[in-house]
Amino acid sequence: MSNLVACQSLAKSFGAEPLFQDIDLIIHPGDRIGLVGPNGSGKSTLLKIICGLEEADEGALLYGKQVKLGYLAQEDIFDEELTASENLYAALADHTLEDADKHARIAELLSRAEFGDDSQQVRYLSGGWRKRLAICRVLLNRPTLLAFDEPTNHLDIEGIIWLEKLILSSLPDGPSAFILVSHDRQFLENCANRMVELSPMYSGGSFQVQGAYRAFEQKRQVHLEQQMEMEHRLSNKVRRENEWLDRGPKARTSKARYRIDKAHRLQDELADVKRRNRSSGKFDLEFRGTGRKTKKLLEATQLTKSYGDKKLFATLDIVLSPGSRLGLLGKNGCGKSTLMEILAAGEESVEFLDEGSIKTADKINIVHFDQKRAKLDTSLSLRRALAPEGDSVVFQGRSLHVVSWAKRFLFKADQLETPVRELSGGEQARILIASLMLQPADILLLDEPTNDLDIGSLYVLEESLTEFAGALILVSHDRYLLDRVCDRVIGFTGEGDAGYYADYRQWLAALQEKTVSDQVIAPLTNDGKASQKEKGRAGVKAGRLSYLDQREYDQLEGKIEELETLQAILEEELVNPSCSADPEKLEECWQKLEAVKKEVEALYDRWQELEEKKGSS
Repeated sequence: MSNLVACQSLAKSFGAEPLFQDIDLIIHPGDRIGLVGPNGSGKSTLLKIICGLEEADEGALLYGKQVKLGYLAQEDIFDEELTASENLYAALADHTLEDADKHARIAELLSRAEFGDDSQQVRYLSGGWRKRLAICRVLLNRPTLLAFDEPTNHLDIEGIIWLEKLILSSLPDGPSAFILVSHDRQFLENCANRMVELSPMYSGGSFQVQGAYRAFEQKRQVHLEQQMEMEHRLSNKVRRENEWLDRGPKARTSKARYRIDKAHRLQDELADVKRRNRSSGKFDLEFRGTGRKTKKLLEATQLTKSYGDKKLFATLDIVLSPGSRLGLLGKNGCGKSTLMEILAAGEESVEFLDEGSIKTADKINIVHFDQKRAKLDTSLSLRRALAPEGDSVVFQGRSLHVVSWAKRFLFKADQLETPVRELSGGEQARILIASLMLQPADILLLDEPTNDLDIGSLYVLEESLTEFAGALILVSHDRYLLDRVCDRVIGFTGEGDAGYYADYRQWLAALQEKTVSDQVIAPLTNDGKASQKEKGRAGVKAGRLSYLDQREYDQLEGKIEELETLQAILEEELVNPSCSADPEKLEECWQKLEAVKKEVEALYDRWQELEEKKGSS
């Protein structure tokens, strides 16, 4: 099978600064390539070069026959006054498709994206729904190779899982290969079957591994350890050759010229390996605890908060002690950030609450990282943002000059007079983290601290949070980080409920069970028979599927699969000794199982009905 794209010795620079050099990459049908690397390594630029949106300084690109390219940018730009479907129609304005085919294609994609209402103007959509719409738009032209630049940005965990299913599913006329730029390690583990890292740490400018993220992680570690060993061996060789060179002119006759050249080559090789080993791009991060041993740092009781008619959470209890590691999970807008702001206010939060109270230890130090970055004054220079009170900061009892402090966070001395507003999102995130490090904390409240951080920085953040001696509450859609750092989570449903779970998987399973249970209960009357609405469906006349029928038809298979999964779980629970020994629990489980069976049967009947209707159109 022919290649889709072959990149040969690609190089790109901005001014005097090289982004990457000598990049060789071949993309085959079936590839799902995860492209990673430090911020500034050229990942987005390489995607644009592959998609023909930028030109390389050096090298060549060879495309297979009839390859169609699709590119999803980080920023989602739409006509804000148009609806979701109108924006998609606009994207097909110059396409030769018949109107009926355009309608069918748009309806199919909106259905796959799970748009409940596509009549809203785009300006009213959340960041997550805008991202789903952008993905629909790039799929409209059915590209052969699809390049995604940070596709999980703005998506909550459920949105990310939806995207994973989309990438792993077999779409009709869908892309035959993907290349994905992402810092979401769990997303890469689930979706990628090949990993490529761009970094000056590698001799060829990149490191490529066949396999998902964890396999890449292991092989990368081995490679870097071998590279460090190579530096050690070369250092010994260069030391011996330098000793020989220092013996004087007698030892350096013309007959030994080859050895002199060899010594110089070894010195150059050692310098190159040292440069690569010190090009990790990781900043130095360490959160400061106060060392307080108080058993209860914070105790929140029966916290309840609503906005208008929307209840965010109710009767929520939280106790934080030194070493507590708590994650917050939920859809965007469910109340996670609101809860963080309430906790950050401590005992003064009573004015923000509908009900409940918070007690804190005496003179508690609560440090809050706000995802909106409202505390960052973008009019300041980098120098003043890092060191507000002069040209030095006091860290762990000693004074550090602002230049040294800036280097800890990967800033160069010539950047110090740059206005913060001109820095990248990742650089602004590092400024905020630097300010947090100067504040001793009993409790760290981190709201989406991973935004704009590259994978190397995420590892440093993960390690520092694990070692932090105080209490931590973390809001993040980074499942990998949540798994490594948090020992329990509070999961929000978005409907006013919030509860404790062991990890994000348990929370997702509970959400799925609730969704399926709601689907089971809704169409059934008290006696378990189909409602009048469902009975009415049986009388639908045969003919071409309407838009709503087509959407229902597209979703039926997934609903049936979810219900059958729940049915298997309930059947397993029914024979579990802990369930069979409890008559009340046994009865509840049996009733749920019977309801699920009836709903599965009803969905199969409906599927058959729509199949017949579709076949007769």
